[in-house]
Amino acid sequence: MVGILVHGNNHFIVRGRLPDRATSLALVQHWSIIQIGRTTPDSLQAWTISTREFRENLQWAVVVPGESETSASVEILLGELKARGITIHNSSTDEW
Repeated sequence: MVGILVHGNNHFIVRGRLPDRATSLALVQHWSIIQIGRTTPDSLQAWTISTREFRENLQWAVVVPGESETSASVEILLGELKARGITIHNSSTDEW
C-alpha cells in the first residue's frame, strides 16, 4: 500500500499500511529531523518513504498538524483523494 503522511507544510509519500495515530506521530517525529547515523526503530520498519509514486496509487492519507499550514498543492492532492472516497485521517481528532 502507498499513502501520504502530511505534517504541516511537509509531506511524505509512504509505502506501508495505514498507520494508527501513535505510529503516524512517531513516523513524523522520526522523519522530520534528519540525524545522520540514526537507525529506524523496529516498530517503524514496516513503513518507508517512497520517492516515486503515481497519485492514483495513493490509498490512505493521514494529517498530523504542524506549526505551519499545509501547502496549497498538498491540499489539492488531499481534495483529490477525498473525491476518490479515501478518508483523510487527522491525528488531532477522534476520527480514525
